[in-house]
Amino acid sequence: MPWDEETQEFIYAERPNKTLIKKELYALQDLAKRIIALPESYFEDLPLSESMRDAFLLARRIERAALQRQLRYIAGRFHEEDIDAIELTMARQNAPKKEAVDRLHRVEEWRDKLIAGDNALLTNLVDQFDACDAQHLRQLIRNANKELKNNKPPKSSRLIFKYLNDLDEQQASDED
Repeated sequence: MPWDEETQEFIYAERPNKTLIKKELYALQDLAKRIIALPESYFEDLPLSESMRDAFLLARRIERAALQRQLRYIAGRFHEEDIDAIELTMARQNAPKKEAVDRLHRVEEWRDKLIAGDNALLTNLVDQFDACDAQHLRQLIRNANKELKNNKPPKSSRLIFKYLNDLDEQQASDED
């Protein structure tokens, strides 16, 4: 134990936090698993060094225990890579899917509210979408309610969804 003249104390070596190191290693292994699971076109867009790309290509071909060893190897080599750039690229690749799913959920919610009788939403949709035909939409809502009441297949409900989805896609393409 070395003595510190300035503080007049012994200097103790700080041991690294093993739990924290293991958590970081597991997080890197999870990132490696997500990269391995990416489609080929997304994988090609990642900012990886050539040696890391080769390590991932090998990991895609192997399985079980050998894959676990390869994942540990890759996680150990991640310090050479720009992890933030890799995660940002992966997030950008998944963004269009998330936006599309969010849009479909929004259209489903509109449909369900319209069938439940939300006239304020109907007015808002007619104002929001220039191509929206209020009379056609009201007819579809009436038909959907009849089908629901008579326990028939929800044909009109599907037509409402398709109509609203088409309007939403048309407006999104006009904005781009």
